[in-house]
Amino acid sequence: MKAITTSILACITGAMSLTACGQQPKATDNIAKPDGFAVLELFTSEGCSSCPPADEALAAVQKATEGKPVYILAFHVDYWNTLGWKDRYSNADFSKRQRRYGDLLNAQVYTPQLVVNGETEFVGSDLGAINSSLSKQLSVAPNPNLSLQVSQTGETVQVHYKANQPAKGSYLQIAIVQKDAQTKVERGENAGHTLSHVQIVRKLQTLPLNMAESDVKIALPKEINGQAWEVIGLIQDESTGKIWGAAKAAPNTGIAGK
Repeated sequence: MKAITTSILACITGAMSLTACGQQPKATDNIAKPDGFAVLELFTSEGCSSCPPADEALAAVQKATEGKPVYILAFHVDYWNTLGWKDRYSNADFSKRQRRYGDLLNAQVYTPQLVVNGETEFVGSDLGAINSSLSKQLSVAPNPNLSLQVSQTGETVQVHYKANQPAKGSYLQIAIVQKDAQTKVERGENAGHTLSHVQIVRKLQTLPLNMAESDVKIALPKEINGQAWEVIGLIQDESTGKIWGAAKAAPNTGIAGK
C-alpha cells in the first residue's frame, strides 16, 4: 500500500517524471496549469477475486490526494451475488449505471472497472492508467463549479447545492458515501479473506438540474448509522455521461468543489 500511495502522490505533485507516470512530456508542461478535478468511479464486488487490488489502489488514491479535488466513488455491483457470496453493499442500480457507461463508452462491462470523469474506462488496479488520468484531469480548467452544504436532522439529510452555469442537458447526482468498512468473506472467490473498502456508495439520487441553487432532502440509509459518511455531488451530461463538475461535503460543513 505504501509503495502505491507514494507512486500516485509523486505523479500528481510532479515529483515523478511524466514518462514514469504513463504520459509523454509536452512543450507546455513547465507552465502552471489550472486545478481541474477527477471523479473516479470504481465498479467492484466482494465476490470478485480481481477486485481487492483495485480496492487497495482506490484507498491509496484517497490517501495520496487528500486535500485535492479528487472524488472517489466505489459502486458495488450485484451480478456477482449468485456466484457464492452476496456483497452487502451491492445494488442493482449500480450495475445498471455500469451498463450505461458500457453503452456510452462502447466498452465491456467487468470488474474491477474504473471510469474517470465519465469519459474513459480501464482496469481499476492499473496504477499507470490511474496516474495518467489523475495528471490529465487535474490539469484541465473546471467548468462549471459546484458547491454543497450538508446538514442532518434525524434520519434526513438536507443538501444545499449551488451550480455555476450548469451545462445544458446535465443533471445533478447526489451520492451518500460511507467512508470505510471491512468484511470477512466466507464464501466465493475471496473466501477466507478480510476485505477493506473505502468510499462505498450507499445511495445515489438523480435530480433534474432545473435551478442553479436549491435544497434537496434525502433519507439517510439505515445501514450507515454510526458510520463515517459524506455526500458527493456530480453534474453529469445526460446524453454523453461526461461529468462537468463535482463537490463533496461532510454533515454540517460546506466544501466547495469543481
